[in-house]
Amino acid sequence: MSTHDTAMKNATTQIRRALDDKALKPSIAGFFDEATNTISYVVHDPATNEAAIIDSVLDYDAAAGRTSNGSADLIIEYVTKNDLTVTWLIETHAHADHISAAPYLQEKLGGRLAIGREIIRVQEVFGKLFNAGTEFQRDGSQFDHLFDDGETFKLGTLEGIALHVPGHTPADMAFIIGDAAFVGDTIFMPDFGTARADFPGGDARQLYQSIKRLLSLPEDTRLFLCHDYKAPGRDEYAWETTVGQQKRENVHVKEGTSEDEFVEMRTARDKTLAMPKLIMPSVQVNIRGGRLPEPEDNGVSYIKIPVNAV
Repeated sequence: MSTHDTAMKNATTQIRRALDDKALKPSIAGFFDEATNTISYVVHDPATNEAAIIDSVLDYDAAAGRTSNGSADLIIEYVTKNDLTVTWLIETHAHADHISAAPYLQEKLGGRLAIGREIIRVQEVFGKLFNAGTEFQRDGSQFDHLFDDGETFKLGTLEGIALHVPGHTPADMAFIIGDAAFVGDTIFMPDFGTARADFPGGDARQLYQSIKRLLSLPEDTRLFLCHDYKAPGRDEYAWETTVGQQKRENVHVKEGTSEDEFVEMRTARDKTLAMPKLIMPSVQVNIRGGRLPEPEDNGVSYIKIPVNAV
């Protein structure tokens, strides 16, 4: 049996156990940042209060070039109020729409900063784009841990499994904890569809295959999404769905949608989309684990904006 098949078998077994045993279900709190349409999560084991923070947001004023910590401080308040111990700070991928607050949260709360191993490929591509120089290490060393496909981890008494789900970027990961899957940017609410696949290293066919991988999990698996944009006709933000609902209703990739149909749709749609407003600062910082570039000789960090390069 291949590593891919073993990972999916283990994930399916874990989810079914958690669906049958409430003690194996994590407690989950979502924190919505309307400025970037991002949802960050605090996931914890009720038995031990061990927690993971997934896809945190650092507030960034692009016009002023200033960062602030309001969104992250809400997470700190929640963690402190509930007496949680943070053991993991997880990034599903190197985000192009917001800067990660993981280093700030790590300083305040502890925990190990982790991302998928393929971040090395993303660092190589964007290191060249931003002319980062030899001082920028393209080996993932900015993170405390690099997850491999199918790798297991613990959150207190709960089991976790990391799944590689490339397509949006080469490094996207989904993280299964108990009966819940945190799927990053692979898929959105069923009425909004799926993530774009036109960033450097993105691939619509890979994205289709990754989504199908996720939708092969048990139908009652809870899916927690990284973004929501309120599809036309819906007045409220939403970020939790299930495998079954996605298979029945997703407007881009529901059951019966072929790979060729999806690739044709996704390619045409991506050509109409503008780049995310914060892509240049976000990627430049997030490939460094959420840390700003090293200060220059005047003590100031600078964000580069490559002109006519993408």
